[in-house]
Amino acid sequence: MRRMILAAALVLNLQGLAHAALTQQQMVDLLKQVDDRQKNNGDWRAQAYLEQKEKDKVDTVYNTEYFRRSADQKFMILFTAPKSSAGQGYLRIDKNLWFYDPSVGKWERRTERERIGGTNSRRSDFDESRLAEEYDPTDEGEEKLGVYTAQKLLLKGKPGLDLAFPVVRIWIDKDTKNVLKRQEYALSGRLLRTSYYPKWKKIYSPSKKGEVYYPEEIRFYDEVEKANQTLVLIKAVDPSPLPPNLFTKAWLESKSR
Repeated sequence: MRRMILAAALVLNLQGLAHAALTQQQMVDLLKQVDDRQKNNGDWRAQAYLEQKEKDKVDTVYNTEYFRRSADQKFMILFTAPKSSAGQGYLRIDKNLWFYDPSVGKWERRTERERIGGTNSRRSDFDESRLAEEYDPTDEGEEKLGVYTAQKLLLKGKPGLDLAFPVVRIWIDKDTKNVLKRQEYALSGRLLRTSYYPKWKKIYSPSKKGEVYYPEEIRFYDEVEKANQTLVLIKAVDPSPLPPNLFTKAWLESKSR
């Protein structure tokens, strides 16, 4: 009987060790792994299909092209359809986000909380992951998401950064290190958005000399206006070098003429 009790205690002890809280450095290293899997270390071009559903409204569909450059964190998204939105775009340069509307021919500065095209997506959803640079993590243990075992972290934005969401709760697949789910909050603690990443894909990047992972499908659910949701499909990814003058206001303006 004594041996059975000791054996049971040993098993419980080992289980406790297996689920021991991560150290601060282990959490930061995990975020760096997540970031590195999505980092291209070069230029990036892709198409994104956005489908927006809102209560008592007709579904809206957008086609876009988006571009980014790792070296100086430049980013651009250009709307190509529908006709009413074609030529509109966002440009991020020098850590400032600008919106251009060709119908009025004006540029307006926007914050990172800007809803892209009025959907539930944000600029950061299409850009490289920079979780380790932008957030401080707290361990919230492991959790099962369907067949996956996820590491759950609470992330709080570092001071002085313009972030779409200052507080994020994230579920990371322990096997692949791909993000499975995110919940994003206001500073008040109010839940604003829940995001799911059901499909990931990888390509070979010549600039990285390795594989880059990107979410092929993302589903965003508005937690304030409960009926609103956005589907994003990313396709036609190309990590080849882009023209040096692409990330300029003049280039984006030329696409609407």
